[in-house]
Amino acid sequence: MKLVIFDVDGTLVDSQAHIMASMEAGFAAANLPVPARQEVLAIVGLSLPLAMRELARDVDDETIAIMVAAYKDAFQAHRLKVGAQASPLYPGAEAAIRRLGARDDVLLAIATGKSRRGLKALMEGWDFAPLFTSVQCADDHPSKPHPSMVMACLAEAGVEAKDAVVVGDTTYDMEMARAAMVAPLGVNWGYHGVDALHATGARMVIDTFDALDGALAQIWQG
Repeated sequence: MKLVIFDVDGTLVDSQAHIMASMEAGFAAANLPVPARQEVLAIVGLSLPLAMRELARDVDDETIAIMVAAYKDAFQAHRLKVGAQASPLYPGAEAAIRRLGARDDVLLAIATGKSRRGLKALMEGWDFAPLFTSVQCADDHPSKPHPSMVMACLAEAGVEAKDAVVVGDTTYDMEMARAAMVAPLGVNWGYHGVDALHATGARMVIDTFDALDGALAQIWQG
């Protein structure tokens, strides 16, 4: 069996607007100026406390906790207000998942920096969610690029590292995959650039979900 482990934000769903609005709320709670958009998007993929610490290095832990709580509250409120449109699937994502999920030689998994609450709410809108054999989130593991989430996916799926691929849009995803001895496959529509993905070990970087099956075949044959 083969295993494909997907990141979520920036890989399966476009959550830029949702993340920016929530980050604004987090920084407002501490009366701090919001970092530039590119600074915020650069830390997408890290668990929220670590991401907030990267953006606000000079504040104390108590303030970070306040900012994290405000971010989570804003994220939840926005999701309740606009529903699935808060984090729409990228074009081709659902079709690719259904295509792979229909194969008898491939299992699917998720490894995301999202919280369990956020991931659960998102996946409740996916009628293809049962196709994922393993779902790992930030509440239960160290932040990416630590390999813990990938190792848990491998264990639950019963698949060896050499037969697995991590699909993600950030350097954290590529580094996480390499730390777990799993092949990293980048996508170019997310938060980190193609050069950065290659520099951190991406075997390939695809332009569309239509290219996913072919890229997986090349990696597994290689």
